[in-house]
Amino acid sequence: MTSAKNAYMNGTEFEQITAFVAAVEHGGFTAASQALGRDGSILSRRVTALEKRLGVRLMERTTRRLALTEAGERFYQRMRGALQVLRDIEQDTAAAAVSVRGTLRIALPASFGRMWITPRLPAFLATYPDLFVETALEDRYVDLVAESFDAAVRIGTLADSRLVARRLAPSRRMLCASPAYLHKHGAPARPVDLGQHACLGFSRLASHPLWTLCDGDKITTVRIAGPLVTDDASSLVQAAVSGLGIAMVSDWLAGPELCSGRLVPVLPDYPVENDEAIYLVHPSARLVPAKTRAFGSWIAQVLATRPWLHP
Repeated sequence: MTSAKNAYMNGTEFEQITAFVAAVEHGGFTAASQALGRDGSILSRRVTALEKRLGVRLMERTTRRLALTEAGERFYQRMRGALQVLRDIEQDTAAAAVSVRGTLRIALPASFGRMWITPRLPAFLATYPDLFVETALEDRYVDLVAESFDAAVRIGTLADSRLVARRLAPSRRMLCASPAYLHKHGAPARPVDLGQHACLGFSRLASHPLWTLCDGDKITTVRIAGPLVTDDASSLVQAAVSGLGIAMVSDWLAGPELCSGRLVPVLPDYPVENDEAIYLVHPSARLVPAKTRAFGSWIAQVLATRPWLHP
């Protein structure tokens, strides 16, 4: 079994092989030295060290020419192919930095991704036919590095981290209800009036069952109660549309219903205290692949207009 110490070729060994292949391909150490920009005697010493390390003579040298031994010919043929493979890999890897191609893995919040990103991905892919996009729509924290994601869209308040974050758009929570509910029960005039209304709870909200609203420079906190508490934001919107009560939801989630009139704002003069936003995050600011840069530019343009505010 190969030991861990010998499992990988070190730089000296690679230079020895490069010197050998160059000497063969250029017909001698003088010509090889000119091609590589190295002193010919250094290349000769590297080949001698290679032969010593392998325990076999690879070439016969005279002052005028060199000739491969049988072992040297076999070694050259295999190493020439191996070095070409390395060159191809290097060129392909470098090309990925400047060309939009390969696989782009993106983590998206489930509801937001389904509503505002995945329906628009065909247009993005049409622009980059050599790109393949893999999306994961999950409402959980994704470790980009450990799970091999190129980027993620996140909504909320970002904690400090080594990830690079780009703010794409604000995300505003708001109170809303159906016209039918407000016609039947009346609209609250002040935050304190919410105590007399059916309020629909979102259990994944950190402050649940408290709603915090702004009244000018003052903050008002109300404990809400109602017939439904859910951990699914889309279900919360549908319950509000059906007339079950008042809901606190993100503007991007209720946008279509607000534009259609199936939901209307409640207490618009008392906005929900909120500092959330929509971000694109990726692991590093250095040497970002072209595919990640292209997606970042595209999604920033898509969300800059906040499409959920327009019918």
